[in-house]
Amino acid sequence: MLNNHQKVTAAYTFGTGAGWHGWMPMLERLKVSFMWNIIAPILTRYKGYLGWSALGMGEDLPLDVYKQWKRWCSFPHYFFHDPQYPEMHEKYEQISMPLKAVNAIDDKWALPHSRDVFMAYYKNVTLHTADIDPKEFGLNEIGHMGYFYAAASGLWDDVFSFFTSQLPKTAN
Repeated sequence: MLNNHQKVTAAYTFGTGAGWHGWMPMLERLKVSFMWNIIAPILTRYKGYLGWSALGMGEDLPLDVYKQWKRWCSFPHYFFHDPQYPEMHEKYEQISMPLKAVNAIDDKWALPHSRDVFMAYYKNVTLHTADIDPKEFGLNEIGHMGYFYAAASGLWDDVFSFFTSQLPKTAN
């Protein structure tokens, strides 16, 4: 979506997925459906924005951002299938860089399959994916937001290694 993406030399993502509830386990589908169709509309009418922080679910979102996100999440392939944004295919095909996409196997909002659906639109990247088990890092869970908790600091070693490996090699 960035017009100057060529200035980015590499990217690393945690928990990226297509956003569609159909890629989620059944119980999570029901929870997300309830959130999109009951809780969020009530909350946005009351507050004028999506008050995620009141629910302990992240940062608050402006109303228009919430509406756009909800719309994109209604498509199995996120904004790539939104007829209002036909240029997304071409924009993502132009991106060329090393990209590592890591998803926790307990991330019910962005399971590895959801990530793979989204990442398939990066046609010209050197894509590396990894599915991580929280237990391998001594964690009970990672989920969708746990990558950023202090207890998950061990996950970041790979991030640093990945970006270090992308640095230009210097002559000795």
